[in-house]
Amino acid sequence: MLRLQPRSCYKKLGHCVIRYLSSTSEATPHVCIVGSGPAGFYTAQQLLKGHPKVRVDILEKLPVPFGLVRFGVAPDHPEVKNVINTFTQTAQNDRCRFIGNVHVGDDVTVAQLRHLYTAVVFCYGADDDRTLGIPGEDIHGVYSARSFVGWYNGLPENTQLEPDLDTDTAVLVGHGNVALDIARILLTPVDILKKTDITQHALEALSRSRVRRVYTVGRRGPLQVAFTIKELREMTKIPDCTPVINKEDITPLESIIKDIPRPRKRLSELMIKTAKAEMTDSSKEWHLKFLRSPLEIIADNTNSRVGAIRLGINKLEGPLDEKQKSIPTEEEESLPCGLVLRSIGYKSISIDGAIPFDTKQGIIKNTAGRVHGENGLYCSGWVRRGPTGVILTTMTDGFDVGKVIVEDLNSGAIQADHTHVGYDGLMVTLNKSGVKTVSFSEWEKIDNAESRNGEKVGKPREKFTNIKSMMDLVT
Repeated sequence: MLRLQPRSCYKKLGHCVIRYLSSTSEATPHVCIVGSGPAGFYTAQQLLKGHPKVRVDILEKLPVPFGLVRFGVAPDHPEVKNVINTFTQTAQNDRCRFIGNVHVGDDVTVAQLRHLYTAVVFCYGADDDRTLGIPGEDIHGVYSARSFVGWYNGLPENTQLEPDLDTDTAVLVGHGNVALDIARILLTPVDILKKTDITQHALEALSRSRVRRVYTVGRRGPLQVAFTIKELREMTKIPDCTPVINKEDITPLESIIKDIPRPRKRLSELMIKTAKAEMTDSSKEWHLKFLRSPLEIIADNTNSRVGAIRLGINKLEGPLDEKQKSIPTEEEESLPCGLVLRSIGYKSISIDGAIPFDTKQGIIKNTAGRVHGENGLYCSGWVRRGPTGVILTTMTDGFDVGKVIVEDLNSGAIQADHTHVGYDGLMVTLNKSGVKTVSFSEWEKIDNAESRNGEKVGKPREKFTNIKSMMDLVT
């Protein structure tokens, strides 16, 4: 007996056309992940582990994968990049594909992806940065931490940044790990940096840099800093560089140190120790300043570049703990400098007007990773919860969202359909638009070429810093 199925095949017998059952009546779930950073790969890893039949396609706008692991992690932190080995295993799974050089919103729309896939997961991170919103922020010599990190890590869009390092003093606004990363890069001897995978153009610029003094300023006190003990310890060990912390800022911690939770206690103890250490005779200095809010960036007397930053002096209100609030006073100070870098956080942007987006928080509106009011749409990582936490935080988030999608597949909340053809349909769409995609094996060609180029100059790799150079290797 012949049965009709949603997806069937046809066979001619003479003048008759007989409809017969296809070899598989159950549709395969196809999931599209937009973004190949940690959030994307960890979500993919959980999906592949949690569902025996799901097929996952990871889309990336650049020809190369790994997002902030490649373009955000400091070049002198190679151990953090070891997660790439795990991501590579995921990409090489028979049910997973990496598809690079595809810009969602331009090359393919979200609506098209929804038609081709059972579920779409947004994991594209934070592509913009928060601004200070003060006068003078557009003066030459003011840069965002995001673009500066992208510059020394080889992010194509930031390759031409050319930051002006012809000054002896830089001010970093922000007390997070990224701020300390940048301070460390500015102050570390070039002979050390040239053994990392820092880009050649950054290495050359840093070799000519006149920066000898870096101030890292934050609006609250030592109990509220966002950086971790690892980054602080590294700042105290930079060769020929003296760390400077005002003893008066740290003294109040001594009375409560025994009652502070362990991670914060260890961090506070190191700050106290650093503040009390004898000043050494070094050619460079790193200053950690608290209770300062930027009010204005002032041009120099030529009106052509940064000359100083005006700071409001704050005081802390409330019990001595991590929840203290900073309150402005009428006091101010001015720090002469020629370089200002704002490091006050990243933010995500909307890639499609139909996706419910909270512009204030810079996240897609969601509950447990499920996009509000949009069945089959999900989000993970920074675009879900904001740009906070480290790779471990993103791993947990990716695993949680992956489990949510598997639950929805198993419960029937989202259902695979034979019209969800995934990769095959996507490639038809992209080929029609003339888009040249990059597979994971093609990325490995780029990877191998970078490693070979690095060997020639004693580095782990020499990155290609523009898309054309990358694409030339795979076309």
